[in-house]
Amino acid sequence: MTDWTERYRPSTLSEVRGNNKARDALKEWAETWPDHREPVVLHGAPGVGKTSAAHALANDMGWEVVELNASDERTADAIERFAGRASRNATLAGSLGGAGGGRQLVVMDEADNIHYQYDRGGKRAVTSLLKEANQPIVLIANEYYDMSNGLRNAAREIEFRDVSARSIVPVLRDILRKEGIEFDEEALERIAEANSGDLRAAVKDLQATAEGLEKVTLEDVTTGSRNRAVGLFEFLDAVLKEKPAEEALRTAYDVDETPDDLLKWVEDKVSLVYEGEELARAYEFLSNAEVWTSRVYSTDFDYSWWRYATDNLAGGVAAARDRTRGGWTQYGGAPYRSTRDSTRDEVVRSIAESGGFSMTTARLDVLPFLAAMTHHCKPRELTVAMAAWYDLDEAAVSYVTGSGETTNKVQSIVEDARELRSEAVEAHAGDAFVGRERAEAADATDEEGDGGDDGDDEDQQTLDADVLDREAEAEATVDDGDSEGDDGQSGLSDFM
Repeated sequence: MTDWTERYRPSTLSEVRGNNKARDALKEWAETWPDHREPVVLHGAPGVGKTSAAHALANDMGWEVVELNASDERTADAIERFAGRASRNATLAGSLGGAGGGRQLVVMDEADNIHYQYDRGGKRAVTSLLKEANQPIVLIANEYYDMSNGLRNAAREIEFRDVSARSIVPVLRDILRKEGIEFDEEALERIAEANSGDLRAAVKDLQATAEGLEKVTLEDVTTGSRNRAVGLFEFLDAVLKEKPAEEALRTAYDVDETPDDLLKWVEDKVSLVYEGEELARAYEFLSNAEVWTSRVYSTDFDYSWWRYATDNLAGGVAAARDRTRGGWTQYGGAPYRSTRDSTRDEVVRSIAESGGFSMTTARLDVLPFLAAMTHHCKPRELTVAMAAWYDLDEAAVSYVTGSGETTNKVQSIVEDARELRSEAVEAHAGDAFVGRERAEAADATDEEGDGGDDGDDEDQQTLDADVLDREAEAEATVDDGDSEGDDGQSGLSDFM
């Protein structure tokens, strides 16, 4: 079941409904951008079409889109990597005189949340970006005055107001006609009035009501509309604790969040409920969901791929459960604002740097298995080896194993890991002092006398040969060690 909010997202500004004044102001901003070169902030309640308008504008102008989504890391490095470079460079199309002048529209969602990130350099990076950019930038915000003064002062403001019921009805009518579903006009009016100016929510209600019907009547709306009270925590309970796979999937369509945001929530909270094999299976589905959400952005925003992401992050993760669970779970705050998320990022970064692969591979393919293998710090020897290999502190060990950060068990594991790491460094120092030995030997030769250049050359050649022999022996030893267990594992055996 493809999400209708994505299938029928407007492709041009002329299709954006209910905010004509804001739409025209955005168009005027884009057409005159070369003259003023100002960024713009689009603000207003969720579901009124801000992000849709930004993408529709880019399509009208022939601009490429570079998007930093709400689920992305908002550190200074991430902002520079994803948006900063794009905002200062021309594209190949531009250098060749292509359509749209080769410009890239940098879209930054949830600009009102940037200052909450664990790396506060993110806010400064955005402010600097707005001042230095050579490309048009659109900031998206729900609460304009939650943005910092620096961001507000650096960008032009365009407000998107709630979409009136009168403007929502034609959108719903058009969707049903394209779906080949008949309808009573009163039914569409009821849906529009019930959603308080939220066009996206109205479309979701329409889809929930019309599913499996040949005609939508007023009675269908009264009995069949989706439960709009479903929030993120209800969704998490449905997926992680209570509902079978099919019902969990249906619940996902009742939440006013995009699949990439839902993925972030489930990924962050699943370890609070699942453990062992359940957790490993769940991460397999989350890994698949990550692939599908990434495909949306790699295929010029083909949102049809989000269907498969939702199948995995909701239905798949629910199916990974061995049993239902009751009781209350403290899920905590939003994943991209949590200290726990910061710790995870540091762990993932250590794994990626050590293994020489991407952050995504580290997060989705390696971390889940480390967590399963060292759950509650058992076996202890393996947990110590893991902490030593990745140089983890107490918070990181606690995160991976699910144990309390301040417990004596975790602290003793970190102490033993540091000692083990120190011993391993000394044992593997190997050739570190060869250069110094060479220099000392050369000095000693010089001090024996000035027996002529020929004698010095012969002594140096002998010394070089001796050092090379020792280097060859060391390399052979390393090669022998590598050949015994070169099975693509992380290398923890070096510490065992």
